Amino acid sequence: MVAATKMLTDNELINQAKRGNERAFQGLVMRYQQRVAATVIGMLGQSVEAEDVGQEVFIRFYKSIDKFRGEASLGTYLTRIAINLSLNELKRRKKKRMFSFFSTQEEEVHELQIPDTSINQEQRETQQMVHQAIQKLEPKFRSIVLLRLIEGYSTKETADILELPIGTVLSRLARAQKKLKEIVEWLNG
Repeated sequence: MVAATKMLTDNELINQAKRGNERAFQGLVMRYQQRVAATVIGMLGQSVEAEDVGQEVFIRFYKSIDKFRGEASLGTYLTRIAINLSLNELKRRKKKRMFSFFSTQEEEVHELQIPDTSINQEQRETQQMVHQAIQKLEPKFRSIVLLRLIEGYSTKETADILELPIGTVLSRLARAQKKLKEIVEWLNG
């Protein structure tokens, strides 16, 4: 069945899932789980909350699949859900920190771990530093950096996903890149 779902288009799988075909929905999850995971981890870091948000993306999609109109690609639609849920989690974390008098390990910023055996130690350290710097950005900048520079979405696609004007995306990207440079310089000491 896995091979059969690979040959079907997203629209065909969505239509089957709307009719109650659980395997069709599982095929969609398999097709998009890596993209959703990369988006959520990019926003939240490697954490239990990121896993929960990743699962919630597909739960929300499953509950609202009948409302999916196909105006955007499924990948864009799921990425929008992932970004919105990640932003909600970041707000929740901020509130939690405001009311907490003590630091806990749970509040530590987790680094994005991307294993790549083809890079050397120096490249790995640079990659780790960049991901650490991205985690230090404000969420409104982090989401744009993630979508434009990491995920490779166009400016228009990023604007559509975040429901922002293109000019706002461009200005936030420029400000984020400047801030990233400052953070990386600071991390290099």
